[in-house]
Formats: sequence, C-alpha cells, structure tokens
Amino acid sequence: MKQSLLRIVAAVAATSLATVALVTTPATPSYAVGESYVALGDSYSSGTGTRSYIDDGTQCLRSTYAFASLTAAAKGYSLNFRACSGAVVADVTNSQLSALNSNTRYVTVSVGGNDAGFADVLTECALPAWASDCAGAVAAGRAFITNTLPGRLNALYASIRTRAPGAEVVVVGYPKIFMGEDCNLLTFFSPSDQAALNDAVTHINSITATAAAAQGFTFVNPVNRFTGHAVCDSTEWINGFSNPIQESYHPNRLGHANGYTPLVSGVLTGASITATKAVVAEAESHAKQQAKLQRKYAAADRKIEPKLFQPPTKAGLRELAEERGVDFDAWWAQVR
Repeated sequence: MKQSLLRIVAAVAATSLATVALVTTPATPSYAVGESYVALGDSYSSGTGTRSYIDDGTQCLRSTYAFASLTAAAKGYSLNFRACSGAVVADVTNSQLSALNSNTRYVTVSVGGNDAGFADVLTECALPAWASDCAGAVAAGRAFITNTLPGRLNALYASIRTRAPGAEVVVVGYPKIFMGEDCNLLTFFSPSDQAALNDAVTHINSITATAAAAQGFTFVNPVNRFTGHAVCDSTEWINGFSNPIQESYHPNRLGHANGYTPLVSGVLTGASITATKAVVAEAESHAKQQAKLQRKYAAADRKIEPKLFQPPTKAGLRELAEERGVDFDAWWAQVR
C-alpha cells in the first residue's frame, strides 16, 4: 500500500513538472525551426552600410542589422541569408536560388542596381562638373534599365516562382540617395546631378515593379519612407561618402531598422515589425549560426565582385585638371 502511494505521488509530481514546462516554454517558434525565409539579392538586402558583418568567409557584407535578419528575429523564421554585396541578377540566379525549395514560405529580393552600374554612375557624378559626364553616365544607365533589365528580371522572377511555388515573394526597391544637398568632402554632386540620379532610382523602381507584378509578386517602394533621411539630412538613414568606402551610399542601421524593416515586414508577414532592442538583440545572437550556414556557400559567393563607389582624390583631380586645361589651384581654393 505504501509503495503504491509513493508511485502515485511520483506520477503526480512528474505530471506537474511537465505542466510547468509547457507553461514556461515560449509560444513563439525558435529561430532555427520557424518557417523558412530566404533573403536574396544585393547589398541593399545584405545590410552593407551597417558597419557590422557576420564572419562567413566572403565579401558579401551580410549584417544582423539588415531588414531580413531583423524580420526573421522578430518572427522566429528560419533565415537563409543569401543576399550578397555586389550581386547582379546572374549572381542571384547562379549562386542564391539553390536555397529555395517547395518548403520556402517567405522570399525577399532586391537586385538590378548593380546590373545598371549604379556604383560607376555615382563615381562619375561625384566628380566636379568640369571633369564629369554625369548626364551621359545616367543616360546610359537608364537605357540599360529600359532595354535590358526587364528581360533579366522576368527570367529571375520566373525562376523564383518555379523553385518556391508556395512562397510569399516581396521585391524590394531602392530609396533616393539625395535630397538636394552634398555635404561630403571630396564629392561634387550638383543639384542637377542629384536630381538625375534620383530620377534614375524612380525609373529602376518602376521597371522592377512592373516585372514583379507580372509574376504576381508584391513590390515595395521605399522612396517615401526614406524621404527626409537622405545623405546630408539631419538624420541620415543612408550613408554619404564614408570610411571604409564600402559603407558609402547604402542604408545604415537606422535605414534598415526604421526604413526597410517596418515597410517590408508589413507586406511580407502582414504585420509591420518594430526593430526594438529585444529584436535587435535576438538578431545579433544568431550571427555565428548564420555565418556557419553561409560558409557552405562561400566558394560560390567569393566569385561575386563587390561594386564600390570610387571617390575623387585630390591627386586624381589635379591630373584631370592638367589634361583639361583647368587651373586646379585656383579652382581648389574656390571650392575649399
């Protein structure tokens, strides 16, 4: 009788402990076992500009502060963070799409700017007017966006749908970089240069939105969200000319936390996410896990070439001035 009573007490205790375990277990699924989210694309998705990157053995500049990482952390999604700085459409196709499958639940992608040579266009437009053909560089970029980019995007988006037939796919556009002011040393973006560059952003967003709609994907345009937070605005969400140079003209941490994250997540998940301290800490805590995951793709990712803005240098400008018959010392004294 006594042994039977002890067995009953032990069983009740075990049941109570199990009940406590169930009550104290978080209802939110863990980051590792949540729904599958694959982030594709270029530097605007990888988080270039946030100044902190996971150690995955590549130059992809993937950041835990990027909108994809913050969204996954907030929602408990299992993230495969394939976006890579420098990626063009062919890189996404050849190196990133293998992460997709029939179980993929969410996909985001930003790409096309590198195909259109935006880094080279910025490099040309940063020169002073007497040394620059900004208008010609922008025109060439716009022609590419009009004539060639649509075909590349159509093929890419069709491949995404084939590989992830049940996924919610959000195509992410680019913000305008400038709002009429250039306060950075050694760059010479005139108001007309800035207007032309911003018009090119509007153009690529329009072309991209059309291609996305054709495949039934949702396009997210960040231009309005970033208005008032451009380069040289009082609160920048986009870096100007920076050191190291790779950070230049990309959204910073505020741009991802306050700009992209609530905007993209609202469309992707149906509920806009706020990048609270807890969400950021959760994203940071998975840096090593994500780095380990991405290292298995490192050999392919290392073939992607970074597309970097190249700022004018004083020595380079002096050489150009001599070639073009410009009195460099007089000009330099005037502008500085």
